[in-house]
Amino acid sequence: MPLLVVLGTACVGVLIEAFLPRHQRWPAQVALSVAGIAVAGLTLGLYAGGAGAEGVLTLAGAVAVDRPTLFMWGALLALGLASVLLIADRSVEPGGAFISSAVARAAAGGGPGTSGTAADDRDYGSPDQAPTMQTEVFPFAFFALGGMMAFVSANDLLTMFIALEVLSLPLYLMCGLARRRRLLSQEAAVKYFLLGAFASAFFLYGLALIYGYAGSVRFSDIAEASVGSARSDALLFAGLALLVVGLMFKASVGPFHTWTPDVYQGAPTPVTAFMAACTKVAAFGGILRVLHEAFGDTRWEWRGVLWAVAIASMVIGAVIGLTQTDIKRMVAYSSVAHAGFLLLGAMAITPEGISGTLFYLLAYGFNTIAIFAVISLVRDADGEASHLSQWAGLAKRSPVAAYTMAFLLLGLAGIPLTSGFTAKFAVFSAALADGMAPLVVIALIASAIAAFFYLRVIVLMFFNEPAPDGPAVTIPGAFTTAAITLGVLFTLLLGILPTPALEWAAGGVFVS
Repeated sequence: MPLLVVLGTACVGVLIEAFLPRHQRWPAQVALSVAGIAVAGLTLGLYAGGAGAEGVLTLAGAVAVDRPTLFMWGALLALGLASVLLIADRSVEPGGAFISSAVARAAAGGGPGTSGTAADDRDYGSPDQAPTMQTEVFPFAFFALGGMMAFVSANDLLTMFIALEVLSLPLYLMCGLARRRRLLSQEAAVKYFLLGAFASAFFLYGLALIYGYAGSVRFSDIAEASVGSARSDALLFAGLALLVVGLMFKASVGPFHTWTPDVYQGAPTPVTAFMAACTKVAAFGGILRVLHEAFGDTRWEWRGVLWAVAIASMVIGAVIGLTQTDIKRMVAYSSVAHAGFLLLGAMAITPEGISGTLFYLLAYGFNTIAIFAVISLVRDADGEASHLSQWAGLAKRSPVAAYTMAFLLLGLAGIPLTSGFTAKFAVFSAALADGMAPLVVIALIASAIAAFFYLRVIVLMFFNEPAPDGPAVTIPGAFTTAAITLGVLFTLLLGILPTPALEWAAGGVFVS
């Protein structure tokens, strides 16, 4: 029911775009989005609190609803709510982030002659009108969210592939919807689309090889064939290798991360926050289910390869992140390093590995959404001030924003009393218990290296003098304030009171 409610909300959002006048769409879409997530969350809570203790298969066995699925659905709905609030905000950027650059400049006093193309004014009315928001982003977000929920609950590779496309196609479009820096946004969308299509082809080819080996795409059948067949394993592991490439691309795991910094930088910041948090949950939810359900019994054959992938991801994210001068690109490489840490939990084929990874995804998601919300507030005449030099002395201009950002960065660094410390401790403990001590040592070193570029931003904000013509911090509206508050509260509460979330994450295993 939560999945159906989210997809139904997306369909109703399409009807709103088709039939309501432009000036009525924003309030209708915001009300529909909040109501849709609330109803989906209510149905999820009622099921999880009652009959949801035991996992079940539904939709002809294509969807598995078990305790990890319920946890990930809850995380996706909560993160989706915070992301929708950021998307809906029209106070930080006048009229919203999805708006004609010509009208935005005209509204700011630039006049109609500042537009580069006549098409800027064609869809938005005259410059004397208040700027309106492009609201098709709301149904896109809900289709993507529905695809993510289907992806983490898929019980066979074909359902997983369909869900992958349902979540990916709206994201490609959302990345190109920015109106202030359209060329950068459209370039990001094209790169994401081309590389995403390439990764989907890897996934589909791997699916075909595994079907050729096992005669089925269902996880339980693949697991049975992998341990009880006298056939050559060449098809099986070739298919798994191709499958993993597609999954690692979506999860931003190095060295399959090449789209990540460009897309994070070019996409509208609310969309970047949505991708960074929710897509990470969906991708690693799918990785967990594939590795545990279909290939758990053959872990000794593939674990060495994933060790190398995890090391590459941690090193790439930590080392290249040190060289970045754009804060959105820095957070992108941070996500690559965190993907390497998450892979440690995914490779630990134990209940502790599942629970640690799920908790990490929840903690990382809220932390990241709040960071991008704060990034959207630091602005100059050209829009967001994302170059690190522009953040110098920010604490003197806006102490609240600087202290909030510092706390969130410390959360990403894994400092005690933040959710990042608890999440890393859970994942590293699971990996250590499953015999991956050398990998944990490398992860600790990578964490120490990555902490440097988080601390560099904090030093810039508090110990440097601001430039006279430096950026200002916009006063956030109610929606952005709510998103930042949610992120900060979860980062704090999951650091000092992690037990309820850890117990929920540890409440069960996958069913197939």
